[in-house]
Parts: sequence; C-alpha cells; structure tokens
Amino acid sequence: MWRVKWLRLWGGGNHLSSRSKGFTLAEVLVTLGIIGVVSAMTVPSLMQNYQRQSYVTQLHKFYNILSQGLVQVMADKNAVNLKEAGLTTLSEWNSFFNTYYKIIQDCKETQTPCMASSYKKISGQFIAANTSRYITLADGTSLGYFNINDPDASLIAVLYVDVNGAKGPNLVGRDLFAIYVYNNGIVDDYSTSLPPISKEKREEMFNTSCINNNGTWNGCFGKILNDNWEMTY
Repeated sequence: MWRVKWLRLWGGGNHLSSRSKGFTLAEVLVTLGIIGVVSAMTVPSLMQNYQRQSYVTQLHKFYNILSQGLVQVMADKNAVNLKEAGLTTLSEWNSFFNTYYKIIQDCKETQTPCMASSYKKISGQFIAANTSRYITLADGTSLGYFNINDPDASLIAVLYVDVNGAKGPNLVGRDLFAIYVYNNGIVDDYSTSLPPISKEKREEMFNTSCINNNGTWNGCFGKILNDNWEMTY
C-alpha cells in the first residue's frame, strides 16, 4: 500500500523521463549544418566589408593629417595660399613632408620598397604610379608625389597614396588612391578649377575613370568623399 502511494505521489517511474526529452543526434547535426552554411555565406562578406572599411579609415586619417599640415604651413608662412607659402617646387614639397610628418623610409625617386612594384585597377588593368618622390610615414602609409610647375594652375601637387604601403591588394580604389592638392589648401579629386568639386562631377569621374578600363584612375577618392567615407563599390 505504501508502495502504491509512493508511486502515485511521484507519478510513477517514467514520468520525469517523459518530460525531459532532448534533441536527437540527427536534429543536432541538421542544426549545425545550417549554422555552417549560413556562416560560409556571411563570414567572407563580413571580412571583406571589414577590410574595405579599414582602408577607408586609414585614408581618412591621411586626409586629415595632410589637410592639417597644409593649413599649418600657410599659417607658419603667413600666407593666403600654398603657392605663397612656397610649395611651388619638388624641393619645397620634400621640405614640407619632412617638417610636418614623421618619415620612416625615404625611397627618393625609386618606387620600391616604399610602394608596390605594380598596381592594377579593379577592372584588372595595370596602371603606372610613377612620381618624383616616394616616402613611407610612421603609420605605414606610403605615398608618391610630384608638384605641378605651372604658375597659372590651381592644381599644385598630385599624390598617389597607398594606405598600407607595399602590402596587397595593390588595387586602385581599394588601398591606392590618387589625391590632388590645390592652391587654396583643399584636398580633393581631379579638377581643372579650384575645388570643392561637385558631387555630380565626382560621380562622373568614378564611372568614367575609377572603375572603367580606360587607363586613367581618377574618381575613386571623390567617390569616397561623396559617400561620406564609405567604400560602397
């Protein structure tokens, strides 16, 4: 009698086990398989987006320190523009970078090892990054630059900036950008007149030059400016 009451009180010997069933091995394997497929589809995209944003972050940093340096040299020379500040020759540009930035490697007229030996556009076309001087800054950014020796031109210097030095992918619009410095101290994409350049003009250069297989590679930097420092292409 006591045994019957005891079994009734606890609901019998099988009551607990019937309410505590777990997942079967097959269900676990199916779940893990789904997780694996989703991860395989999403992780590469996430990694790619992260890498692209890291390029933009470094580019934005260089843009800021370059702009600040240009403002500072005009202030130090009590000048109203960069030509008046003396940035009219390659020698003066060399002095500018040596004065306002920490250079850890000066490759002079040789492209390597400061920058990669060759570069491509996103389309796969090889391009030349030939300039007059190549340097690497303390944060790992490398650049080649040359001055525009024209007293009537608003454009006074061209910079080819590789945000991670000679490391890959060495693609225009990914880690390599053409940046243009103007007499009024503004840093922008290519223009025949004083910037700022309109968004429409930047977009046009992006479509006709940056991603087009035509031998020129303007427009990538302007596209990033247009898209508020995002690499959307």
